[in-house]
Amino acid sequence: MRVAVIHEWLVDYSGSERTLEQILLAYPQADLFALVDFLPKEQTHFLHGRTAQTSFIQSLPFARKSFRNYLALFPLAVEQFDLSKYDLVISNSHSVAKGVIVGPGQFHVCYCSSPIRYAWDMRHEYLREAGITRGLRYWLAQFILHRLRIWDAATAHSVDKYIANSKFVASRIRKFYGRDAVVIHPPVDIELFTARAEKEDFYLVASRQVPYKKIHLIVEAFRSMPHRQLVVIGDGPEASNIAKLAEGYPNIRLLGYQSSVVLKDYMQRAKAFVFAAKEDFGIILLEAQACGTPVIAYAEGGALETVIPEGSGQTGMFFDEQSSESIIKAIQEFEAGPAISSAACRANAEAYTPQNFRAQLRGVIETGFEEYRAAASTRR
Repeated sequence: MRVAVIHEWLVDYSGSERTLEQILLAYPQADLFALVDFLPKEQTHFLHGRTAQTSFIQSLPFARKSFRNYLALFPLAVEQFDLSKYDLVISNSHSVAKGVIVGPGQFHVCYCSSPIRYAWDMRHEYLREAGITRGLRYWLAQFILHRLRIWDAATAHSVDKYIANSKFVASRIRKFYGRDAVVIHPPVDIELFTARAEKEDFYLVASRQVPYKKIHLIVEAFRSMPHRQLVVIGDGPEASNIAKLAEGYPNIRLLGYQSSVVLKDYMQRAKAFVFAAKEDFGIILLEAQACGTPVIAYAEGGALETVIPEGSGQTGMFFDEQSSESIIKAIQEFEAGPAISSAACRANAEAYTPQNFRAQLRGVIETGFEEYRAAASTRR
């Protein structure tokens, strides 16, 4: 079976690339396509010797640092890939990868991390975060996103099978594309994130510091709890604002970007991991649980599928509002409640191994492929 895998962009090794790694392991014969490939050499290990075929955006001016500025050209770029020789096309998509052109007789499966957030329901939030709220830039951005939304909806039906990374994303696929999706949760590197039962007296937040992660709310909450310790790991556009909020509060430590080794160490030792974002899935919540660490999370999105809030297998608890007051209340309830077992946290995370992911993925794809071929033969 000739297989092509389509990925949006290769610039670092993060959540989407961890999923891509497992797709490539499940289909080692696959050829890889991406809009751009600017991976540092030290991060190419997960491609297992492959070189991605890239689009014309790779060669455009300033693309290495600012390829996202060419958003209006992404649909055209992904449509330029010639996939006519492949039997199976797998798009690993959170933007435009699912829009590749395939013909009759080719089976297209989309592993969807999300329909394009900044084109659909989160476009106003993204524009506010980018500081594009009025004037010519605002109306130009709205026009580009409008055209992107039309294209995204039009190409939704070229996919034969959708696989969503969470029930939350499956509901968004149904809403925006009118299609049903099978749910296969992303893989977690269980071997890397090992459990530790002994905990220390601090809470942890680790994330890229961008506005929708709501890290400022967690920092504000701990400003009001000077007797409780908070460690913040990560950097990003919001880092300077977070630093200003934490200034003068010795109970809040900002460590900036840290390696996976350091992150794991803090995850293993933390009393609990605090998470205030509304994520499509939120793989870091399972990484924390794999370290035997409970999670205190906002009760929306993928967190509802990965954190167990009650019972003998409890792995964490939720707060209902994205506010510092709600976070403070949740932490107080966490400390007043029964202790959460590190073993329960670990056991919950172990259901999300890479081996399980690959087995589920191959099962869904190959069953769908056979059904597609059988249906095609009856139409001849």
